[in-house]
Amino acid sequence: MSENADGRVAVVTGSGSGIGRASALRLARDGITVVVNDIHGDNALQTAAMIETAGGRAIAIAGDVTSPESVAGLVTAAVDRFGRLDILFNNAGGQQPKPTDHVTPADFAAIVELNLHSMFYGVSAALPVMMEQRAGVILSTTSGAGLGAVPGLAAYGAAKAGMISLTRSIAVEYGPYGIRANVISPGSMDTTGLRRWVNTLPGGVDAYTAQIPSGRLGTPEDIADVVAFLVSDQATYINGALVPVDGATHAKLAVPAT
Repeated sequence: MSENADGRVAVVTGSGSGIGRASALRLARDGITVVVNDIHGDNALQTAAMIETAGGRAIAIAGDVTSPESVAGLVTAAVDRFGRLDILFNNAGGQQPKPTDHVTPADFAAIVELNLHSMFYGVSAALPVMMEQRAGVILSTTSGAGLGAVPGLAAYGAAKAGMISLTRSIAVEYGPYGIRANVISPGSMDTTGLRRWVNTLPGGVDAYTAQIPSGRLGTPEDIADVVAFLVSDQATYINGALVPVDGATHAKLAVPAT
């Protein structure tokens, strides 16, 4: 074990890139051993290598979070290899923008499985371990689409709203076991995909960021900093919370023109 390891172990799904990678790197920097997961094995290996190069400790496990067995395997690997599981970050997810009248039952089922079901699979596997330990933190990544309607993201929004509800249930039911559950709602992140989409809109990136109260797009590191805080001893009384990290986008009110 590296000298800076604090003994805690985290599983981070979808940590081969973006928010997941930034969060895995930040947790490792804080001394936490990380089980890196991504559906793309090469990306997971790259994140784990980055952690180890920086002096941290990690293992990479490729796997599809829509498979209950795959997600359970992440928890099993953490316990078998390191003896415990302290943090589960359900970060993997995705969307398929479509007008609601074009969403097929298969489309809807796939989006819900990727976002909400995958979270449940992780929770189901992690809870018995954390209950026995009488401690643990479960974090999940939701979206502004789960807080309010976003055209073209009805299925995604429904799944993300379900993640918020599931988080609150976990917090209430398992708080007596020393388990905390919170959900993070990122705003518009500065990614290649988002910039490509924004550049199709009138005014491009400048016009889009102008409507964000904080005046900029978010970064994966913005989310990683909040993840690090929520799993820390400074957040032991934060349980069942929804934490928007979106430059106050969620706080805006729609005011009719007068």
